[in-house]
Amino acid sequence: MTILLKNHTSAELHEALADAGVTERTARRLQAAVCRQGGIPATMPEVPARVLAEVRRRASVPHLARLAKACAPRDGFVKYLFRGAGPDPFEAVRIPLLHRPGDEKYVVCVSSQVGCAMGCVFCATGRMGFVRDLAAWEIVDQVVQVQADSEHPVRGVVFMGMGEPLLNYEAVMRAARILCEPCGMAISAKAITVSTAGIVPGIRRLTAERQPYRLAVSLASADPECRRGLMPVEATHSTANLMAALREYHAASGRRVTLAWPMLAGVNTSEAEARRLAALTRGLPVRVDLIDVNDATGRFRPPNAAELNAFRDALRRCLAAPVVRRYSGGVDIQAGCGMLAGDATR
Repeated sequence: MTILLKNHTSAELHEALADAGVTERTARRLQAAVCRQGGIPATMPEVPARVLAEVRRRASVPHLARLAKACAPRDGFVKYLFRGAGPDPFEAVRIPLLHRPGDEKYVVCVSSQVGCAMGCVFCATGRMGFVRDLAAWEIVDQVVQVQADSEHPVRGVVFMGMGEPLLNYEAVMRAARILCEPCGMAISAKAITVSTAGIVPGIRRLTAERQPYRLAVSLASADPECRRGLMPVEATHSTANLMAALREYHAASGRRVTLAWPMLAGVNTSEAEARRLAALTRGLPVRVDLIDVNDATGRFRPPNAAELNAFRDALRRCLAAPVVRRYSGGVDIQAGCGMLAGDATR
């Protein structure tokens, strides 16, 4: 079976190619060449030509096809449309962090699936339904290609694009390991965030395996009945079970959990919601990220300034936790949170 480079860690490459004469050091150098230069080099110092020839015979370097690219004139977010091993396209977004002179960098919002089975009513990806899982190399190559197209380094990755990452657990964790490797993309594990709609078995597996990545959970409401209407995952993984899993995660890792809160005017931005959230998270260190909903159907809209400020003030009164207004950029090119739908015409 052909070995797909960018689909394995350097340790896995060494194990698979050791009988061809590939040492651990050579495996790391191969990984670096593939991730940073796009392919297997013609020659490598201290590596016999016969070894490289055998690597080429047994391995291949897959690449995503880039179908389209759009840059938001207002804020510089860039959306990429890719096609991988299947016919259906998917998207990634380059997020600019250019406010510190001398430390300009990007974060890449990657997709882990084509479509999504979660069916969150405020999300364009959720309305697509599930199409397929992406392979680890298809996730890694989103970052590789964005970096190749960028003037500043990619220093962070968020699994917040299309799909539910914890329903494609193996590929997501493998991709994250490759992205972290010094010979891969050398992105710190602390700068990789895995976001979930609340897949409790996946959170418990993250905890048991002591994965080093940050965890973000989309909550939307602290009222289970309200949440069920917004996020059908509530019917399978209840708020009570979700919070129990998050408390276990914090106890094992010591990390604060980020709760993503898409703000829906008149739905989940009341003082009563703030009080419910405070009661739900009491004793659990959290950070609440407030995000404007982006709903092309018009069913939901973000709160106006008065409603937003009142909700944020209520949260700050009730919660002993950071409350942050998270900017959802790229809205003018359909690249904002909840807007990705793999459509080149949008």
